[in-house]
Amino acid sequence: MEAFALIKRNEADIIKVKEPKLSGIYNAILTPVAISVCTSDVNTVYGSGSKKPDNLILGHEAVARVLEVGEKVKDFKPGDIVVVPSMTPDFHDKDIQDGNFLHAGANFSANTLGRSTPGVFAREFEVANVDLNLAILPEGVSLGNGLMCTDMVTTGFTGAERVNFGDTVVVLGIGAVGLMAICGASLRGAGRIIAVGSREVSIPLAYEYGASEVISYKECDITEYVLKTTGGKGADIVIIAGGNDRTFSDAIDMVRYGVGKVVNLKLFTGDGSMEIPKFSSGRGMSGKSVYMELGKGGRVRMERLLSMIKHKRFAPEKMITHIFEGFENVVPALELMKDKGNTVIKTMILTGW
Repeated sequence: MEAFALIKRNEADIIKVKEPKLSGIYNAILTPVAISVCTSDVNTVYGSGSKKPDNLILGHEAVARVLEVGEKVKDFKPGDIVVVPSMTPDFHDKDIQDGNFLHAGANFSANTLGRSTPGVFAREFEVANVDLNLAILPEGVSLGNGLMCTDMVTTGFTGAERVNFGDTVVVLGIGAVGLMAICGASLRGAGRIIAVGSREVSIPLAYEYGASEVISYKECDITEYVLKTTGGKGADIVIIAGGNDRTFSDAIDMVRYGVGKVVNLKLFTGDGSMEIPKFSSGRGMSGKSVYMELGKGGRVRMERLLSMIKHKRFAPEKMITHIFEGFENVVPALELMKDKGNTVIKTMILTGW
């Protein structure tokens, strides 16, 4: 069958691989209906992260059709159209009882699709524990809206879950995750949302999703701006969804003493350190909290997000700037996300399968 795979570092292409076989009684085999390339896929191919297996099938964002289910699967059947979350926790591991959904049994155990196990960019792929991981695409919810829930929405909303009503929130980065952090913060009742970014295609959506203002890091010192316009106090929450190695320490600089929270959603590639500045951290005693987050997965979370979309709370499909017909277009879609010009936020490839 066809699959889009990492051939080796810096090289990915469509190759022929064997069809997957059900490996568990709680699992299912699916075929993708719509897929999206993520910046994480770009980092897997071109980045400097951990070594990945050669010929690893890529991808972790898909709406799919169920083809076959294990004998213990109760709630899904062949033909169902489902949303496949990018995070698929191992709900049979005892660490789940500690609330450790993303790292149960092993570090990043929920974060395997297209990273350490075969991903969704294939004519057929397997998902484990489907009764607890998949969600039916509701009637009236488009493929694009469902597809954005798999990663961008759930990750951005993860950053916003620590927002209290009336908070001043800074969102660093206005790519897809940043836009969904803005949207989530707005839905949580944030008072003021300062979005930081310069990508022209994203600015109108940042306002539509709830930003009070959008400022460019190219035109001013962001930390000085936030401190000045908050009377020196700083933001209640800073959500990191973009930037560079300096961004983490900038976030510490601009968040409030005592109750301020920094929530990181960004992958910092390479080695080295993410520095915490001594002065703005109160030399270790500022009371500022730091959270390093993955997007959350699981069936119930997907169903909740899809319910919000069904009932017109927000429309994440507006982030899809490029739609392709045919699985072969996953190749140019990856290159498009790699280059990421001013016209690109997210892609959707309709496989035709």
